[in-house]
Amino acid sequence: MKQGDIILTPVPQADRKVKERPAIVLREMPSYGDFLVCGISTQLHQRVKGFDEIISPADEDFRSSGLLSKSLIRLGFLAVLPRSHILGSIGAISSKRHKRLLKTLSDYLVGNYLPI
Repeated sequence: MKQGDIILTPVPQADRKVKERPAIVLREMPSYGDFLVCGISTQLHQRVKGFDEIISPADEDFRSSGLLSKSLIRLGFLAVLPRSHILGSIGAISSKRHKRLLKTLSDYLVGNYLPI
């Protein structure tokens, strides 16, 4: 796995079932080889404007993403996963998008985030 990969991982649902869901590898964490990931959803109405991003078929990196439909990259849905919880990779986002996501998250964490 590498940064920017879109992976599949088991995610517990509200009904207590576990479903395979896509997520983006934001960073490999130091020491233990775990990964900081953010979730991806087709529930576009959950978008936090200026924070989350939509990836759609019109985007240059959509085809390489492995996603099947327009989706929401949810920076507010973060998790640290051990390598063993990653079922595999389905694609990747562009390095440009990956850097933009990290910048948005970093700005939020240090208090420089200004919602649009």
